[in-house]
Amino acid sequence: MLEEVERWLARRSWSVADRPLERVLAAKRGTTVSVVLPALNEEATVGAIVSVIRRELMTPAVPLVDELVVIDSGSTDRTAEVAAAAGARVVARDAILPRIPAVPGKGEVLWRSLMVTSGDVVCFVDADLRDFSADFVTGIVGPLLTDPDVDFVKAMYDRPLGDTPGQGGRVTELVARPLLNLHWPRLAGFVQPLGGEYAARRSLLERLPFPVGYGVELGLLVDALHTVGLDALAQVDVGVRKHRHQDGRALGRMAAAIYRTAQLRLSRGHLVRPLLTQFERGEDGFTPHTYAVDTEERPPMTEIAEYAERRRVA
Repeated sequence: MLEEVERWLARRSWSVADRPLERVLAAKRGTTVSVVLPALNEEATVGAIVSVIRRELMTPAVPLVDELVVIDSGSTDRTAEVAAAAGARVVARDAILPRIPAVPGKGEVLWRSLMVTSGDVVCFVDADLRDFSADFVTGIVGPLLTDPDVDFVKAMYDRPLGDTPGQGGRVTELVARPLLNLHWPRLAGFVQPLGGEYAARRSLLERLPFPVGYGVELGLLVDALHTVGLDALAQVDVGVRKHRHQDGRALGRMAAAIYRTAQLRLSRGHLVRPLLTQFERGEDGFTPHTYAVDTEERPPMTEIAEYAERRRVA
């Protein structure tokens, strides 16, 4: 590991316990905080997450979070209804920036969320978490409120696979971590580079391009490094993350999108064949299924006329 990264680990890696809630609240002053949950068919978990945030972080006694928004990206279950009943403001993905047709993908939802939130700090939390703790929010928002030199904070945690501790995050270990260590070794200190829980200053997020799909976490991390430098990035240990795991084929598609995101940042060149073929055994043997790899990115939000107008009026 680079000496610079070793110094960074000592300086910019913390535990949620390092910043008690009282200290974080005292440091908030006039800074506003938005929490965004991107959601697609998460009726089983989204309500509990919203309820915890409302109950523990949005009260007169603990006014840490100013805005809680669930962006529903086309759910066919009761995600929107459950989230609204729990106290979130629910916005449909397709209702945001209707001039630009929406495409499927998590990054698309995160990018559009900047249009319908107003916080100086934006905190992203995946909507499939189980046994959710408010520490996921306070942990990653805390450094942004207490340290003006920090612009981007990732959560780190243990990711069990079923009952086996530490075996989650398979795409991280097989794809993202090797890519980062080989090509962006200054980011080798991040424990969960692909984790969906992170917070950043709006002033940074609005300047970054957003890969529309699974590559969004790696893309934002790499671009944040080049935009504000390693010392403006940080990570906070928030304990254990439990969530729904995807099957191997879905992980393969995720890996392809992440590799493509890395390739673009390495060369800004042409992806020779933006397709991934996988095989599934059927009655007549193995059947190939070919999927398109996400090849689109949204520009920095500051380049969108509607966003610039909204910020000007605000």
